[in-house]
Amino acid sequence: MEPKVTTEHHRGSATIFKNPFLESLTRTSLKQNIIVYGLVLLILTYVAVFIQKIPVIHFLAFFIFALFFWTFAEYMLHRYLFHWISENKLVKRFHFVMHGSHHLFPRDEERLLMPPVPGLIMACILFLGFYLVFSIVGIPAYTWAFFPGFFLGYLLYSFLHRATHVSKPPKRFKYLWRHHSLHHYKYPDKAFGVSNTIWDRVFRTMPPKKSYK
Repeated sequence: MEPKVTTEHHRGSATIFKNPFLESLTRTSLKQNIIVYGLVLLILTYVAVFIQKIPVIHFLAFFIFALFFWTFAEYMLHRYLFHWISENKLVKRFHFVMHGSHHLFPRDEERLLMPPVPGLIMACILFLGFYLVFSIVGIPAYTWAFFPGFFLGYLLYSFLHRATHVSKPPKRFKYLWRHHSLHHYKYPDKAFGVSNTIWDRVFRTMPPKKSYK
Protein backbone atom coordinates (compact mmCIF):
# COMPACT_ATOMS: atom_id res chain seq x y z
CA MET A 1 0.00 0.00 0.00
CA GLU A 2 1.28 3.47 -0.87
CA PRO A 3 2.11 5.90 1.96
CA LYS A 4 -0.47 8.48 2.91
CA VAL A 5 0.12 11.83 1.25
CA THR A 6 0.49 14.57 3.83
CA THR A 7 2.27 17.92 4.13
CA GLU A 8 5.30 16.07 5.54
CA HIS A 9 8.14 15.85 3.02
CA HIS A 10 10.98 13.36 2.82
CA ARG A 11 14.34 13.08 1.15
CA GLY A 12 15.07 10.10 -1.01
CA SER A 13 12.72 8.34 -3.39
CA ALA A 14 9.42 6.50 -3.27
CA THR A 15 9.04 2.92 -4.46
CA ILE A 16 6.07 2.93 -6.81
CA PHE A 17 6.23 -0.63 -8.22
CA LYS A 18 7.68 -3.78 -6.71
CA ASN A 19 8.55 -5.07 -10.18
CA PRO A 20 12.06 -3.76 -11.07
CA PHE A 21 11.21 -3.27 -14.76
CA LEU A 22 8.03 -1.28 -14.07
CA GLU A 23 9.88 0.69 -11.41
CA SER A 24 12.56 1.62 -13.96
CA LEU A 25 9.89 3.04 -16.27
CA THR A 26 8.91 5.57 -13.60
CA ARG A 27 12.34 7.23 -13.67
CA THR A 28 13.95 9.52 -16.22
CA SER A 29 16.51 12.28 -16.71
CA LEU A 30 16.53 15.74 -18.26
CA LYS A 31 18.75 14.60 -21.14
CA GLN A 32 16.55 11.62 -21.92
CA ASN A 33 13.42 13.75 -22.01
CA ILE A 34 14.95 16.43 -24.22
CA ILE A 35 16.09 13.85 -26.79
CA VAL A 36 12.95 11.69 -26.88
CA TYR A 37 10.32 14.39 -26.63
CA GLY A 38 12.31 16.76 -28.82
CA LEU A 39 12.31 14.18 -31.63
CA VAL A 40 8.57 13.63 -31.19
CA LEU A 41 7.94 17.37 -31.44
CA LEU A 42 10.00 17.61 -34.64
CA ILE A 43 8.16 14.65 -36.17
CA LEU A 44 4.76 16.15 -35.34
CA THR A 45 5.77 19.46 -36.92
CA TYR A 46 7.15 17.74 -40.03
CA VAL A 47 3.95 15.75 -40.53
CA ALA A 48 1.80 18.88 -40.10
CA VAL A 49 3.68 21.04 -42.61
CA PHE A 50 5.07 18.58 -45.16
CA ILE A 51 2.63 15.65 -45.12
CA GLN A 52 -0.68 17.18 -44.06
CA LYS A 53 0.25 20.30 -46.08
CA ILE A 54 -1.13 22.69 -43.48
CA PRO A 55 -0.24 26.30 -44.47
CA VAL A 56 2.52 27.65 -42.23
CA ILE A 57 0.40 30.62 -41.11
CA HIS A 58 -2.40 28.24 -40.07
CA PHE A 59 0.08 25.96 -38.35
CA LEU A 60 1.50 28.87 -36.34
CA ALA A 61 -1.98 30.10 -35.37
CA PHE A 62 -3.07 26.69 -34.04
CA PHE A 63 0.35 26.12 -32.48
CA ILE A 64 0.26 29.40 -30.52
CA PHE A 65 -3.35 28.89 -29.45
CA ALA A 66 -2.46 25.40 -28.21
CA LEU A 67 0.44 26.80 -26.16
CA PHE A 68 -1.99 29.09 -24.37
CA PHE A 69 -4.58 26.33 -24.05
CA TRP A 70 -1.96 24.21 -22.28
CA THR A 71 -1.76 26.76 -19.44
CA PHE A 72 -5.47 26.16 -18.76
CA ALA A 73 -5.07 22.37 -19.04
CA GLU A 74 -2.08 22.53 -16.70
CA TYR A 75 -4.17 24.23 -14.02
CA MET A 76 -7.22 21.96 -14.42
CA LEU A 77 -5.21 18.74 -14.45
CA HIS A 78 -3.18 19.76 -11.41
CA ARG A 79 -6.16 20.95 -9.42
CA TYR A 80 -8.81 18.38 -10.26
CA LEU A 81 -6.98 15.25 -11.46
CA PHE A 82 -3.65 15.20 -9.64
CA HIS A 83 -5.32 16.29 -6.40
CA TRP A 84 -8.33 14.02 -6.76
CA ILE A 85 -8.73 12.45 -3.33
CA SER A 86 -11.00 9.48 -2.71
CA GLU A 87 -11.14 6.49 -0.40
CA ASN A 88 -11.42 4.25 -3.46
CA LYS A 89 -8.28 2.09 -3.59
CA LEU A 90 -7.82 2.51 -7.35
CA VAL A 91 -8.17 6.30 -7.11
CA LYS A 92 -5.72 6.43 -4.20
CA ARG A 93 -3.25 4.33 -6.17
CA PHE A 94 -3.66 6.51 -9.26
CA HIS A 95 -3.13 9.65 -7.18
CA PHE A 96 0.01 8.28 -5.57
CA VAL A 97 1.56 7.17 -8.88
CA MET A 98 0.70 10.38 -10.73
CA HIS A 99 1.32 13.02 -8.07
CA GLY A 100 1.21 11.84 -4.47
CA SER A 101 4.73 10.43 -4.51
CA HIS A 102 5.97 13.80 -5.79
CA HIS A 103 4.43 15.61 -2.82
CA LEU A 104 6.02 13.12 -0.43
CA PHE A 105 9.42 13.26 -2.17
CA PRO A 106 9.58 16.64 -3.95
CA ARG A 107 13.37 16.42 -4.33
CA ASP A 108 13.37 13.08 -6.14
CA GLU A 109 15.09 14.30 -9.33
CA GLU A 110 14.42 11.12 -11.31
CA ARG A 111 10.66 11.69 -11.01
CA LEU A 112 10.43 15.42 -11.65
CA LEU A 113 9.77 14.76 -15.36
CA MET A 114 7.37 12.38 -17.09
CA PRO A 115 9.32 9.26 -18.17
CA PRO A 116 9.18 8.63 -21.95
CA VAL A 117 7.25 5.33 -21.99
CA PRO A 118 4.20 6.37 -19.94
CA GLY A 119 4.54 9.89 -21.35
CA LEU A 120 4.29 8.73 -24.97
CA ILE A 121 1.36 6.43 -24.14
CA MET A 122 -0.54 9.35 -22.60
CA ALA A 123 0.47 11.61 -25.51
CA CYS A 124 -1.06 9.12 -27.96
CA ILE A 125 -4.29 8.98 -25.98
CA LEU A 126 -4.48 12.79 -25.86
CA PHE A 127 -3.71 13.06 -29.56
CA LEU A 128 -6.57 10.68 -30.37
CA GLY A 129 -8.87 12.69 -28.12
CA PHE A 130 -7.99 15.94 -29.87
CA TYR A 131 -8.28 14.20 -33.25
CA LEU A 132 -11.84 13.19 -32.39
CA VAL A 133 -12.71 16.76 -31.41
CA PHE A 134 -11.18 18.23 -34.58
CA SER A 135 -12.94 15.55 -36.65
CA ILE A 136 -16.29 16.58 -35.17
CA VAL A 137 -15.74 20.17 -36.32
CA GLY A 138 -14.54 18.98 -39.72
CA ILE A 139 -10.79 19.73 -39.59
CA PRO A 140 -9.10 16.52 -38.36
CA ALA A 141 -5.78 17.33 -40.10
CA TYR A 142 -5.37 20.39 -37.89
CA THR A 143 -4.82 18.12 -34.92
CA TRP A 144 -1.28 17.91 -36.29
CA ALA A 145 -0.96 21.71 -35.94
CA PHE A 146 -2.63 21.96 -32.52
CA PHE A 147 -0.95 19.04 -30.76
CA PRO A 148 2.68 20.16 -31.23
CA GLY A 149 1.86 23.45 -29.50
CA PHE A 150 0.03 21.68 -26.70
CA PHE A 151 2.90 19.20 -26.36
CA LEU A 152 5.52 21.96 -26.29
CA GLY A 153 3.48 23.76 -23.62
CA TYR A 154 3.61 20.61 -21.54
CA LEU A 155 7.36 20.21 -22.07
CA LEU A 156 8.08 23.82 -21.08
CA TYR A 157 5.93 23.37 -17.99
CA SER A 158 7.69 20.11 -17.06
CA PHE A 159 11.18 21.56 -17.47
CA LEU A 160 10.23 24.64 -15.46
CA HIS A 161 8.68 22.43 -12.80
CA ARG A 162 11.90 20.47 -12.55
CA ALA A 163 13.92 23.66 -12.31
CA THR A 164 11.82 24.93 -9.37
CA HIS A 165 12.89 21.86 -7.41
CA VAL A 166 16.57 21.58 -8.33
CA SER A 167 17.77 25.08 -9.24
CA LYS A 168 17.93 28.49 -7.64
CA PRO A 169 15.39 30.91 -9.15
CA PRO A 170 16.57 33.50 -11.67
CA LYS A 171 15.62 37.00 -10.51
CA ARG A 172 12.99 37.38 -13.25
CA PHE A 173 11.27 34.11 -12.30
CA LYS A 174 11.67 34.17 -8.53
CA TYR A 175 7.93 34.76 -8.14
CA LEU A 176 7.11 31.46 -9.91
CA TRP A 177 9.61 29.54 -7.77
CA ARG A 178 7.96 30.96 -4.67
CA HIS A 179 4.48 30.24 -6.03
CA HIS A 180 5.21 26.55 -6.49
CA SER A 181 7.00 26.25 -3.16
CA LEU A 182 3.93 27.64 -1.44
CA HIS A 183 1.85 24.90 -3.06
CA HIS A 184 4.19 22.18 -1.80
CA TYR A 185 5.03 23.38 1.65
CA LYS A 186 2.18 25.60 2.87
CA TYR A 187 -0.92 25.75 0.65
CA PRO A 188 -1.56 22.37 -1.07
CA ASP A 189 -5.08 23.57 -1.94
CA LYS A 190 -3.80 26.70 -3.71
CA ALA A 191 -1.16 27.72 -6.29
CA PHE A 192 -1.92 25.00 -8.83
CA GLY A 193 -0.28 26.85 -11.70
CA VAL A 194 3.39 26.05 -12.23
CA SER A 195 4.38 27.79 -15.45
CA ASN A 196 2.13 30.78 -14.73
CA THR A 197 -0.32 32.24 -12.21
CA ILE A 198 -3.02 33.28 -14.70
CA TRP A 199 -5.60 30.66 -13.81
CA ASP A 200 -4.90 30.81 -10.08
CA ARG A 201 -5.92 34.46 -10.32
CA VAL A 202 -8.97 33.69 -12.45
CA PHE A 203 -10.22 30.91 -10.16
CA ARG A 204 -9.11 32.63 -6.92
CA THR A 205 -6.65 30.01 -5.73
CA MET A 206 -3.76 32.40 -5.17
CA PRO A 207 -2.02 32.18 -1.77
CA PRO A 208 -2.14 35.38 0.34
CA LYS A 209 -0.01 38.19 -1.06
CA LYS A 210 2.04 38.37 2.13
CA SER A 211 3.28 34.81 1.42
CA TYR A 212 5.39 36.07 -1.49
CA LYS A 213 7.40 38.53 0.59
